Amino acid sequence: MILLTAEQLNKSYVERSLLKDVSLTVSEGDKIGVIGVNGTGKSTFLKIIAGVETPDSGKITKSAGLRIGYLPQNPVFEKHNSVLEQVLSYANAGKTDSAEYECKAILTKLGITDFDADVNLLSGGQRKRVAMAAALAGRVDLLILDEPTNHIDSETVVWLENFLARYNGALLMVTHDRYFLEKVTNRIVELQDGALTAYPANYSSYLELKAQREDMLAASERKRQTLLKKELAWIRRGARARSTKAKFRVDRYEELNSQSTPGEQQKLQLSSVSSRLGKKIIEIDGISKSFSGRTLFHDFSYNLLRDDRLGLIGPNGCGKSTLLKILVGLIPPDEGSVSVGETVKIGYFSQECEEMDTSLRTIDYITDIAEQIVTPDGTLTASQMLERFLFPSELQYTTIGRLSGGERRRLFLLKILMEAPNVLFLDEPTNDLDIQTLTILEDYLENFAGAVVAVSHDRYFLDKIAGHLFAFQPDGTLAQYLGGYSDYLEKRMEEQPEPQQNAAVEKQKSYRNKSTKLKFSFKEQKEFEGIDDVIAALEQKIAAVQTEIEAQSSNFEALQELLNQKTELEAQLSDKTDRWVYLNELAEKINNQ
Repeated sequence: MILLTAEQLNKSYVERSLLKDVSLTVSEGDKIGVIGVNGTGKSTFLKIIAGVETPDSGKITKSAGLRIGYLPQNPVFEKHNSVLEQVLSYANAGKTDSAEYECKAILTKLGITDFDADVNLLSGGQRKRVAMAAALAGRVDLLILDEPTNHIDSETVVWLENFLARYNGALLMVTHDRYFLEKVTNRIVELQDGALTAYPANYSSYLELKAQREDMLAASERKRQTLLKKELAWIRRGARARSTKAKFRVDRYEELNSQSTPGEQQKLQLSSVSSRLGKKIIEIDGISKSFSGRTLFHDFSYNLLRDDRLGLIGPNGCGKSTLLKILVGLIPPDEGSVSVGETVKIGYFSQECEEMDTSLRTIDYITDIAEQIVTPDGTLTASQMLERFLFPSELQYTTIGRLSGGERRRLFLLKILMEAPNVLFLDEPTNDLDIQTLTILEDYLENFAGAVVAVSHDRYFLDKIAGHLFAFQPDGTLAQYLGGYSDYLEKRMEEQPEPQQNAAVEKQKSYRNKSTKLKFSFKEQKEFEGIDDVIAALEQKIAAVQTEIEAQSSNFEALQELLNQKTELEAQLSDKTDRWVYLNELAEKINNQ
């Protein structure tokens, strides 16, 4: 069933045209990821679909009674609302006991436990998580999420990833988290030069399909160039355009020559620029830091080496950014010391960027650092560096206030690299940066002639750049793990004790081993005899509910109730299937005694 159709959408601002005759259809079960370079209009497109902004022209058609939940990139809340009041106001079920429980559960999963706090007094990251809880609690038919993974830690990202992968409604989102796109989406749409190109695939399949498409475009262009050369050679031989045949040849040449070359996507270029680095980098000796009587970390020591690629991970508020600020020299430790080598030149990419003068032109912001810079490719002017960072001439003379959030982050990154650092500290560098910029940044860091320390929740980024990770522990220590994030997860699984349920089973097995013979209890025997029938009955109920869902496709209230019923039945079936496996394994062991 089609939920929403956008037709021929156009949107322009003074500096540029963002959307040009863009069309999109969203159907039930669609989980669509919107990708593209920063500044191409992704957030604007989401706002138009959500009804927050209006297009210059075009039409949006929604199915009757369609409920839409929207998570903006920068949420705005009602004055003096508490956290729980704000989230409950979005829950369609109203302020019932059930709705309140669900809202509190989602807030807790997102790391918000003070439900009575004034929502307008929260930090930027906390506000984003409250807004996300409000969107998820709404029980809507279409969820529209703008950068949902920004400002949340890796474990919360995994929870959200699993939540959205199981979500029954449709999903339209902008995100630059590639693992997230891979697991959650079943369609990718790419916004480029005002046009929307759709790929019926998740992220990895999108990459394959896009490569095939670009190969086809390149082959078509080669064919066009060959024909063009033939026609040009014919005209240069002196053919006159008097006969019909000759006139046709000239016209064909003019047509081929006037065809636009397939627009090769402009690519961000980074050259590894750094200053000379001596033997001593940064020596960290027993540093500790506390705030309001709470210890963030204590007795941390490490000798940073020239080629180190370190990742700092941990839950929100554990002290990752604080540790980075201590190493940069912005705040002192409570105990211990940080000794920096004489040749060290630090580049610090902060989570908040910096207070940019929004009245400055883009080029003036960069020329304040340097008029030109020496790179491995030669000496480049500030304007040329801006071109490499996807700021064409018309944007270079635009004020910073007119740039998108992602473009400002990219500009701030350029400013840092223009200073030619030899040690880089990156605090959440993946927030608001597009996938293309991230890919090139990762390649840049691989070849960077210096040390890199990064705080990030982006698992893909950490897998690509980190040589080892420091994970913040509840007791204030930092545990070290070799490898990237996937290696860390694997080692964590090995370290974790058996879940309580498994421990109980093992205890039960141990108890039985003490007996002379393994056997079913009376209750287990009865359960074993009837579990096949129970599973068959659940499967029949699910099939019946599915038939009703298809029959009630236009009745949204009945449909939501049926979907909830189906979810509950599927959970029961999963539990009974696990139990069936256990009982049959036990029966096999009893028979083999």
